[in-house]
Amino acid sequence: MSLLTESYLVGLVGDGVLPSLTPPMHEHEGDVLGVRYLYRPIDLLDLQLPGTAVGNLLQQARTLGFNGLNVTHPCKQLVLEYLDEVTPDARRLGAVNTVLIRDGRFVGHNTDCSGFGAALAGGLPDAALDRVVQLGAGGAGSAVAYALLSAGVQILDLVDVDPARAAARTAELAGFFPSATVTAHAPEELPALMPAADGLVHCTPIGMAAHPGVPLDLALLEPRHWVADIVYRPIDTELIRAARAKGCAVLDGGRMAVAQAADSFRIFTGLEPDAERMRAHFLDLVAAEAVAA
Repeated sequence: MSLLTESYLVGLVGDGVLPSLTPPMHEHEGDVLGVRYLYRPIDLLDLQLPGTAVGNLLQQARTLGFNGLNVTHPCKQLVLEYLDEVTPDARRLGAVNTVLIRDGRFVGHNTDCSGFGAALAGGLPDAALDRVVQLGAGGAGSAVAYALLSAGVQILDLVDVDPARAAARTAELAGFFPSATVTAHAPEELPALMPAADGLVHCTPIGMAAHPGVPLDLALLEPRHWVADIVYRPIDTELIRAARAKGCAVLDGGRMAVAQAADSFRIFTGLEPDAERMRAHFLDLVAAEAVAA
């Protein structure tokens, strides 16, 4: 019997990543699976480095024997030019948040997209997908919209405060999914959109601890709607609490956060994580944060 234990060295590059819950989620899952797993945040703000430093950090990570890096704002687009290979979905989205380092090569993935898809399938398996309203067409919103259309949404109403951004995102998605109908809308159109929708997906910062509130008039929600939020700090946003109180099926943002982590863990290690175990640990971490606060 070999006394050697497989080991993994992983990092997270981005602005303000020191408080991230991703490192402890990965390390805990590695412990349970019996592998040595070290995950370190590489905070650009703390190091006083610009987002363009991501290419140099990739080179250093390869030299130091890292198995991969997760990358977040402001590096998801900047990292593309330094990669040897990019998965088709990540190429279409124009964004990478997971880089596998293998045989000296950098391979880019997007687990924002796969993470939301897995969260939706696992957390709302019976959700009707004929017509969905999505609030927010930014970076995360782009990946979520792509995941929704990949999951079979037939009509996607993309609502954003920036009409140009919504229009550009709509044109991209319509090209990728020609059999679906993707339309850009302004927030004031929500009263006309919600009565025809099966579900609502929220992809803006509203509801985060620093941006409290709700992103729409709650009177527009009906018990038949399902509601998904990608905000996970707090885990029960005002939107999720209100939707649940109305009788809506809900998907909290923690589902996506955990699914993203599980997908990147799988990419880095080739091992199969237990997503429900990771979610239980994630909820423990969130609860501990709340107590500490």
